[in-house]
Amino acid sequence: MVLEKIREVVSKKFKVSPEKVNASTRLREDLNVDSLDAVELIMELEDTFKVKIADDEAQKLKTIGDIVNFIKPKVK
Repeated sequence: MVLEKIREVVSKKFKVSPEKVNASTRLREDLNVDSLDAVELIMELEDTFKVKIADDEAQKLKTIGDIVNFIKPKVK
């Protein structure tokens, strides 16, 4: 469920097919996410999942799988 929702957010934000977004998808290398895009994505994920992602934590999120592993324990 978390992966599917993240896939939906990422595919809409970066205009890529949801099928191309999976746990091993790398933000910078595969989706060409720059630092501004990353901040906007984090803010959107915070709103979507009602979680807080600190800046130092956000910098560690390199793949979709990293994001899932960070958010999943925080979502009920």
